[in-house]
Amino acid sequence: MKKTEIQLIRNATLKLNYGGKTILVDPMLSPKHSFMSFVEQGKDLNPTVDMPMSISEVVGNVDAVFLTHAHPDHFDPAAMKALPRGIRMFAQVSDEATLNDTHFTNVSLVDERAQYDNITITRIVGKHGPDALFEVLGVVSGYILEAEGYPTIYIVGDCLWDNNIEQAIEKYNPGIIVTNSGGALFMGENRILMDVEETVKVAQKAPGAKVIAVHVEAIDHCKVSRNELKAVSEKEGLNIIAPEDGEVVSF
Repeated sequence: MKKTEIQLIRNATLKLNYGGKTILVDPMLSPKHSFMSFVEQGKDLNPTVDMPMSISEVVGNVDAVFLTHAHPDHFDPAAMKALPRGIRMFAQVSDEATLNDTHFTNVSLVDERAQYDNITITRIVGKHGPDALFEVLGVVSGYILEAEGYPTIYIVGDCLWDNNIEQAIEKYNPGIIVTNSGGALFMGENRILMDVEETVKVAQKAPGAKVIAVHVEAIDHCKVSRNELKAVSEKEGLNIIAPEDGEVVSF
């Protein structure tokens, strides 16, 4: 297999070297405490940490941007300002209206599948919380990335464990799975992200894959820590990696 690198920038923001391309996933580039808290009303407490590098370092050599969905902790005004207006962007169809209000001119909407040079992108529908919150949270997506000579990557997105994820793992047999594992609570009650238990389910379902757990320790309604993920991985003998901000994981 050809070398693949995944760098966690912060939260769910990833930088992938894959298929000969540099791909930025879900860019949230705002400085610490610059937008609304998801816990304390009326306070700007997010993100809870600064980025580990400058914005110019993040966006400087990016070929394309992949958006799993357009919530502000995945695509924020700082990213909209920093990214070139003509950059290649892939997003779910349901975010068309949001993206029409931006200045980006080279957006491809992914319904089921799209092609980016030698990279095949397959969209996996996800659930960002219980059915009662669908109208509030909207549609979210995960993406399977495939390229000849490279490991298959499954970017799960803000999705709770369900049959769609289980079936996607069975069908595509990804070698790398990125989970958003912060266990975030909506209004302090309903969980809207995978937690430790569901991340374990992913790892157990795909014992041959490396699971990279992100979306932790950066947004104030996320309750899971890296240490919890590392501890359960060691205890259960699983291959769960919880990288630090700025860390590069190579395959």
